[in-house]
Amino acid sequence: MKKVFIDGSAGTTGLRIRGRLASRGDITLVTLPDAIRKDPSARRDALNSADIAFLCLPDQAAVEAVAMVENGTTAVIDTSTAHRVAEGWEYGFPELTGRRERIRSSRRIANPGCHASGFIALVAPLVERGAIVKDALLSCFSLTGYSGGGNKMIAEYEAPSRSPLLEAPRQYGLSQAHKHLPEMKTVCGLDAAPAFAPIVAPFYSGMEVTVMLHRGQTGATPDAIRDLYRDYYSGAALVHVADDGVGEGGFLSASAYADRDDMEICVSGNADRILLVSRFDNLGKGASGAAIQNMNILLGVDEREGLVL
Repeated sequence: MKKVFIDGSAGTTGLRIRGRLASRGDITLVTLPDAIRKDPSARRDALNSADIAFLCLPDQAAVEAVAMVENGTTAVIDTSTAHRVAEGWEYGFPELTGRRERIRSSRRIANPGCHASGFIALVAPLVERGAIVKDALLSCFSLTGYSGGGNKMIAEYEAPSRSPLLEAPRQYGLSQAHKHLPEMKTVCGLDAAPAFAPIVAPFYSGMEVTVMLHRGQTGATPDAIRDLYRDYYSGAALVHVADDGVGEGGFLSASAYADRDDMEICVSGNADRILLVSRFDNLGKGASGAAIQNMNILLGVDEREGLVL
């Protein structure tokens, strides 16, 4: 039985991972009492005793935690931004060509960002298959539930006397320096990061990422792109392609995949303008679900084990 430690189990990602793993009979969770869960010595011991360690920490704390791992056997799955484009780390989106095999043999796995997961799922296959060129100048907007902002943002949105500004969607990342942009560019093989508009809205969880293409950016039709996705993701356990772009009677809800760990890709539009949309849970395939999927690959079990689909 493998031992698993969650460093940072009190945050939203850590709590979701812990909840998903609670009923697993093939692992033992290494836990620390609240009184010492932040103690460096206790954390060091727990990290080095684990077969797999999840880091659900801020970036600098994640870097410090990695330095505490003193053996060559503990596999680290880092859910922070710290290592997503770092040398020696494997990017944990197994549906991309060749990634699953590299994840399986890696001891250092960088879990993808939530917005980035949706963008990469849409764009990487098109670049790889030549449907768009790597120097394409793309635009992307992404709707997310407020749980993506962590405990502080959750408290703000759920406060009885919350600001009236929180009653409507709010755009952020206005400086075009969002922390997910480096992985969005690098993993997709793009020459330039997209113009990116993330938007947080007053619902708890769920995500809808949209990339827009004009006719001059691709020679493919919506049907051809849909077929490309179907072929690319034909062996994927957690990513599936919608049969059409109709959605729910002409609407696509950002909360359709809340509380789930899979992702849907939808293609709509016409010959002039195409909409590429990925829908998933920002805490599921956008965070905790992806982390557990990567753990399952390391363990050699079904990728869907313990996940909600």
